[in-house]
Amino acid sequence: MPTDRSSIVMTTDAVGGIWSYSLDLGRDLVRHDMRVVLAVLGPELDEDKRASAADAGIDVIETGLAPEWLATQASEVEQAGAALADLAVREGADLVHLNHPALAASTPFEVPVLAVCHSCVATWWAAVRGTPLPDDFMWRTDLVRRGYRSASTLVAPTRAFAEMTQRVYGLAALPEVVYNGRVAPEALVATPPLDAVFTAGRLWDDGKNLGLLDRAAGLHHVPFRAAGPTDGPNGAHASFERIEMLGPLPEAAMRAEFAARPLYASPALYEPFGLAVLEAAQSGCALVLSDIESFTELWHDAALFVPTDDPEALAAAIGRLLSDPALRADYAEAARNRSRVFGLEPFSREMMRLYRCLIDPPRAMAS
Repeated sequence: MPTDRSSIVMTTDAVGGIWSYSLDLGRDLVRHDMRVVLAVLGPELDEDKRASAADAGIDVIETGLAPEWLATQASEVEQAGAALADLAVREGADLVHLNHPALAASTPFEVPVLAVCHSCVATWWAAVRGTPLPDDFMWRTDLVRRGYRSASTLVAPTRAFAEMTQRVYGLAALPEVVYNGRVAPEALVATPPLDAVFTAGRLWDDGKNLGLLDRAAGLHHVPFRAAGPTDGPNGAHASFERIEMLGPLPEAAMRAEFAARPLYASPALYEPFGLAVLEAAQSGCALVLSDIESFTELWHDAALFVPTDDPEALAAAIGRLLSDPALRADYAEAARNRSRVFGLEPFSREMMRLYRCLIDPPRAMAS
């Protein structure tokens, strides 16, 4: 533990995996007698998310402030950073954990700042578009770069993404690598796995590459289902011909989808970690993933990997597992075994080590 009853202000938002990341980490920090304040940026939380935070003993402040990817100009992000610094003072924070590092670009915080590079426009654009970043995105990249360099400690969820971040932003040092973690279900349902294909996430995000999965679905007769929002707060929209769209699901409904143990497929072009993949593996789903560096780093011996531009190869990998129950069971077991590396306990323990180094350096060096 960093100190007795240390207090941490952590930014989060309701879009994508950052909420799950923040809630799980915050829940475990509270369990270790730390006070956690989640400062919510962007859209408001729904009642399910508010209830989950309250049940975990986490304080929530919905700020209405804009993260850099929703802001229309740099001044909005700079004002949000200043407002967050004031909030940290009011809440008596010993440390600020930024899941939105651009907020540190122009703001001097009075306490140490740990920033996590979950994703960003520049690395997304490089992976998904593969062309030079448009001029109107350059100010966002500049804010993120300055935020990364201002942070006391910078963390990335995989080595692949740490290296990509260092390269794109010209950082002098590689970010610290701390694998994300989630709480695994206590037991698997003792029924045959469902002959279906499932995926989850920000369905409107082109980086998820779900058009490829939609084309692969046309080569199979089993259901293909996807959970998550189809409309993004940035105006993006997704629709598919063959995938059944379930929309955003509450946590209990998501757990039920995973518990049925369908095949889990993610043909993503860009995925710095992939919490939904981890949830699927923890639940006993066999994995079919795109052959990108972050996925092969995490799941190298526990998934079938396919190119990001070949629907026939994706369909063939799915068909291979559907037609061979023994092989499917082997891959499901391999994924579940591998997922134990990414449990909440090792993730939280490593984050608390980094907090301790920032909050109480002499004690951290002596321990």
